[in-house]
Amino acid sequence: MNAAYVRQAFRSSTASLSSRTIGRSSRDALASHGRRIVSIRQYSDDKAPAAEVDAEKEVGTEITPETELLKTIKAKEAETADLKSRLQYLQADFLNLQRNAAREKEQQRDFAITRFAGDLLETVDVLALALKSVPEDAFAQADSPSPDSSDASSNSKSVQTYLKELHQGVDMTHRLLLSTLFKYHVKPFDPTGDMFDPNQHEAMYQAPIPGKEPGTILECQKTGYMIKDRLLRAAQVGVVQDTP
Repeated sequence: MNAAYVRQAFRSSTASLSSRTIGRSSRDALASHGRRIVSIRQYSDDKAPAAEVDAEKEVGTEITPETELLKTIKAKEAETADLKSRLQYLQADFLNLQRNAAREKEQQRDFAITRFAGDLLETVDVLALALKSVPEDAFAQADSPSPDSSDASSNSKSVQTYLKELHQGVDMTHRLLLSTLFKYHVKPFDPTGDMFDPNQHEAMYQAPIPGKEPGTILECQKTGYMIKDRLLRAAQVGVVQDTP
């Protein structure tokens, strides 16, 4: 009897345990299924607005013939502005090129005789020295009658007269040569009394002169020349030296 009682008690406990286990499993399954359904709903709710936005974007960016035409017009306007800017730059460069070419042509014309004029200045210097070699007193003697003039014939000339005429001829040649150089913008300059400028003057010597400002040009041994605004030959000068 005890054995039958034990078997019955074991069966009843096993049945109650199985019913509890099944109930708990079913509750867990239902809870898990509920959570899955909620997550699916949340995911679908989150994705819905994004899909609607994409749809709105597709509708808003729909390409129409008018939109395509506006894009083409804007592109052509930008291209036209770029071409106009390039054309303006090219026109400015061409005008600058024309000015530079005209300036170079003028300089070539003006300074083409630079070497020739420089070589010709030596002749001018020789004529100037020849004029300086004759003192002014000789002209007074040429104008006064000679004591031996009564013995000479009426058609003869004295030595002083010939000297005066020679001096006049040399002076005329010198002036004519300078006027010819002047036509080609070659001009002489004498810097006596000016301050010494190494860009235009060549110092041949220095001498202390009382009462003179140091650096002043006291004598011009050889005249300087300019061709337009360019130095053709520097003037050879003597400069006042600074006294200690």
